[in-house]
Amino acid sequence: AAVVKGLLADLVERGLRPDIARLFIVDGAKALSRAVRDTFGGFALIQRCQVHKGRNIIERLDPSLHAGVKKVLRQAWDSPTAEQAERVLRNLARRLDHDAPGVSASILEGLDEMLTVIRIGLPDQLRRSLGCTNAIESLMAVLRKVCRNVKRWRDARMALRWTGTAMLEAEKSFRRLKAHKQLPILRAALLRHQQAQLHDQLVANKTLAA
Repeated sequence: AAVVKGLLADLVERGLRPDIARLFIVDGAKALSRAVRDTFGGFALIQRCQVHKGRNIIERLDPSLHAGVKKVLRQAWDSPTAEQAERVLRNLARRLDHDAPGVSASILEGLDEMLTVIRIGLPDQLRRSLGCTNAIESLMAVLRKVCRNVKRWRDARMALRWTGTAMLEAEKSFRRLKAHKQLPILRAALLRHQQAQLHDQLVANKTLAA
């Protein structure tokens, strides 16, 4: 959490405003969510990666259950409302509670953050693009491929140089999101969230003053 908070603080220093609502897409690391909330507060909307969550669940189940659980997870991610998606996932957790209690708990862990893209009303295609961390996975793969050539890391500056080089190499294969034409819908949803946060802050300040 300290490392991530340091990264986010550096971004804020360089001009990233912390008082604007943004969607943060993260994997299951609790430190990431905690650092984002500590830095951006209520303006942050966090979406946990549905692909990582599904993979973590499936890997801990008997193979005979894989197909059925995958189908239920797909049904949840494609649900028209967050309330319906939550019901589907809670029912799945109850079904698995006897045979795989650890998996059942994993399904419910971070449930609220897994449904953010549904809750803010994004269309299906944009949900699929922003409901997981796939957009950055190719960058990470190129970074690993480039940096595996290094046999001895001398200092942090060397690490930064190689990271920068790898990112420039990865940039050559960047493509637009398939749902890029729907991004104005995300912008409108974030603006609504920001206005709601500002309203809540105003009410809280008036209450304290009274």
